[in-house]
Amino acid sequence: MKILFLSHNFSPENNALAVRVHGLASAWVKAGHQVTVVTDVPNMPAGVVYQGYRNRLYQRQRLDGIEVVRVWTYVTANKGTVKRSLSFVSYLATATVAGLLLRPADVVIATSPQLFTGWAGLAVARAHRRPYVLEIRDLWPESITAVGALRNGPVIRALERAQRRLYRWSPTIVTVGAGYRERLVEQGVPEEKIAVVANGFDKALFHPREADPDVRRRWGIPAGDFVCGYAGTIGMAAQLGIVLRAAKLLQEKGRADVTFLLIGDGAEREQLAAAARAQGLHKIVFTGLQPHLQIPELLAACDACLAHFRQDKLFTTTLPAKFFENAAMAKPIILGFRGHAQQLLQKADCGLAIEPDNEQELVSAIETLSADPDLCRRLGQNGLAYVLDRHEHGKLAADYEQILERVVAVHRGS
Repeated sequence: MKILFLSHNFSPENNALAVRVHGLASAWVKAGHQVTVVTDVPNMPAGVVYQGYRNRLYQRQRLDGIEVVRVWTYVTANKGTVKRSLSFVSYLATATVAGLLLRPADVVIATSPQLFTGWAGLAVARAHRRPYVLEIRDLWPESITAVGALRNGPVIRALERAQRRLYRWSPTIVTVGAGYRERLVEQGVPEEKIAVVANGFDKALFHPREADPDVRRRWGIPAGDFVCGYAGTIGMAAQLGIVLRAAKLLQEKGRADVTFLLIGDGAEREQLAAAARAQGLHKIVFTGLQPHLQIPELLAACDACLAHFRQDKLFTTTLPAKFFENAAMAKPIILGFRGHAQQLLQKADCGLAIEPDNEQELVSAIETLSADPDLCRRLGQNGLAYVLDRHEHGKLAADYEQILERVVAVHRGS
């Protein structure tokens, strides 16, 4: 097949969206398909164009066998409402034009979270009279109000109307979790047109390995510390203020042997780092943005990994990509989620669940794991076995491929 994939983010960016699209696309190329990704210039999350790139109107490159078409967008940091909206709308315009100028593919996919990408994909698919697949990675605009980025009002209502139309006009929808499928059905989307292809991990990159002592030395972490690591976007949804409060509790208890390693960047990082300095919390290390290829060595230096989202009904549907990457490193997971993610944690028996935004429970989980290395090993091995069997990118790409083949076959037979 010739597959056209529209995604606002792509490698070398290392947010969950970019990693997922790259993983799927590279697996499809290895399976013999031709894949073109229409994206923007890499700049996430700081809104600074990566070294070696320029924000041009139109440019092409080849990456791991994938044809990458980069279009001009309004580049801005991953925070704020007005500027980010301008970025979304600019991508809608330039990605649509680029897609229309490309030779028609056999199938067009567009991936959220922001739905302007979905509208661009639908426009291209309809113009080329090709089947269309809308991928839902986030329930947008609900996630905007859930994190407090916008209040309910005329803008949100307009986005909700646009969302409903896009869902109605998209013949096939792929979600990244059963929780999302349930929410879509509640919103009136026919269940028969929804498929699930979960998030996963690249087993060539994320796999158990011995910790490199130089990694801890590089970040000033004592060799004997118990390290709780978080790798991902440090934004409003993650609500990592819990880490500062937990660090303060541990400090008050005299636990100077626990370090939090926060790997990544986002709208909240500078504010959290400043607050940690102001409170004298010296056992929190902020690495800032790190290349995706270096994330595994940082996770290898951790004893446990934290996956956390703010307390909101919306996030009970979420299965974060970091869960699978952490499990693939054979690390026990401290999970601050309710709903489907917690059910998965219990099914895999790969970590400890805490109430979201409850620092007392986070401290208790750290104390339990730091006191029991055998428990850490057992939970880590359980998680590794579970995700290897079900969530490796190659397997997920094969499942997705079958969906695309059915979609294309139905279209050709109509």
